[in-house]
Amino acid sequence: MKGKTKIAIAAGALGAGAVAVGTGAGVLYSKTVRRPKETSQDIIDEFADREKMEAYMAKLKPVSDWMEEQTFEDVQITADDGINLHAIYLSAGDRHDKLAIILHGFTSKAEDGLFHIKAFYDMGYDILAVDLRAHGKSEGKYVGFGILDRFDVLCWIKYVRERFGKDQKIILHGVSMGATTALMTLGLPEIRQEVSAVISDCAFTSPDEIFAHVMKKDYHLPAAPFMSLYNLMTKYSAGYRGDEYSTLMALEENDSVPVLFIHGSEDKFVPVWMAEKNYEACRSEKEKLIVEGGGHGSSSYENPELYIKTEKEFLERIGG
Repeated sequence: MKGKTKIAIAAGALGAGAVAVGTGAGVLYSKTVRRPKETSQDIIDEFADREKMEAYMAKLKPVSDWMEEQTFEDVQITADDGINLHAIYLSAGDRHDKLAIILHGFTSKAEDGLFHIKAFYDMGYDILAVDLRAHGKSEGKYVGFGILDRFDVLCWIKYVRERFGKDQKIILHGVSMGATTALMTLGLPEIRQEVSAVISDCAFTSPDEIFAHVMKKDYHLPAAPFMSLYNLMTKYSAGYRGDEYSTLMALEENDSVPVLFIHGSEDKFVPVWMAEKNYEACRSEKEKLIVEGGGHGSSSYENPELYIKTEKEFLERIGG
């Protein structure tokens, strides 16, 4: 009876463990892959503490007022898989010689990139601020985390070329998931031929690596069983695994498009070592800015003067 009891206890423990793994993977999946309804408080808390966020919002008030005064054109295209994608377009003048495609982060939308929209507009760039799939006014049930979105960016570039011709210089600017998307696009030869530069602000290396990091950091759980099941669920529903592609794979393919990597020193969500890994993997001309005191996605608010100065000098140097 003692042997049978031990076997029963072991089987029970294994069963409980399997349930815990399944539950954990399910919670992670529901919070990340399915179309987000809104930005949750725990995500907001990753950006900066409440006091800092209030100061940032005060700094952004003039930019927000400026946004309200602009007339944006709503643009729609169809992705390769048939979903409708939405963006807002703003012309900086009659020349149409350079355009910035601006890519937002997880649970965000095109208009939330107001700081970057105004910064590039002031530099003379036409603006195409994109709602990534499953965000804003773009369709989609599942978040792409760059793995799907890189192909959507290619669709947007084709749209720009059809509308404005081949002479317009295109740069990509992304924050967080948008930055990861921008870097992942560099694995596509068609995009490397069309894009003059990429500015990546606090990109993670892959969905798999960032969520494994979060599981360990926030929940003290090993990645292996959770991420394996999570990736199976993602593959079944959204059509991709979080470990099937990464910024590192894309950057190893890129030997032509210059990249500026920006990251906040106090980023609590995407660790600075991911910026270092991305920087090291990049084979093209590159530059790196670590903004002291900057949280996740808030480097531009922490030190806007340095942020814009670095962007301007980078773009001037590479002729973007």
